[in-house]
This record gives sequence, C-alpha cells and structure tokens, in this order.
Amino acid sequence: MSTNPNPEDMSLDELRDEIRTIDQEIVEKIAQRTYVADTIAQVKDEKGLPTTDEQQEQAVMDRAGDNAEQFDVDENLVKAIFRLLIELNKVEQRESR
Repeated sequence: MSTNPNPEDMSLDELRDEIRTIDQEIVEKIAQRTYVADTIAQVKDEKGLPTTDEQQEQAVMDRAGDNAEQFDVDENLVKAIFRLLIELNKVEQRESR
C-alpha cells in the first residue's frame, strides 16, 4: 500500500513536485466545477430561471466555510476563492445568454 511521504523527509524539489501535482488537481477540479456550472446555466435558461440565485450562493458560501473549518484552513481565504468562482460562473452565464 502506497502512502504519502512525510513532508519533513522530502527534499525541496520533491516538495515542489508535490505542489505542482496539487496545483494540477486544483485546476482539474475548477474545470469540473465550471462544466457543471455551465450545465446548470443551460438548465436555468431552458426553464427561464434567473442567472443569480442568492439563496444557492449563500448555501455554497456556508459549505465553503464548513469545509474550511473541517480541514483547518483559513475560512476567509476559502470563502474569497469561492466568491471568485461564483462571480466568474455568473459572468460566463450572462455572456452565454
């Protein structure tokens, strides 16, 4: 069974490789999220629903805060990232309508 190496035992180059891998995974997840958000926009358009859903946005922000707490990451940082993702998706949705 493979386990992640202890970061304290890794060289600087190995740690940078680990960051590169994590960065790629983050971008992959952003791409997946964007694809799903685009699909949501299509469904909203078909149903004549507005682009903005403040209740849903608040639910996303609440989840982001909960996840930040669970993983012991700065809540303000995580919420800022999600605010940016939401805004970018909204801009894309408005441009595609």
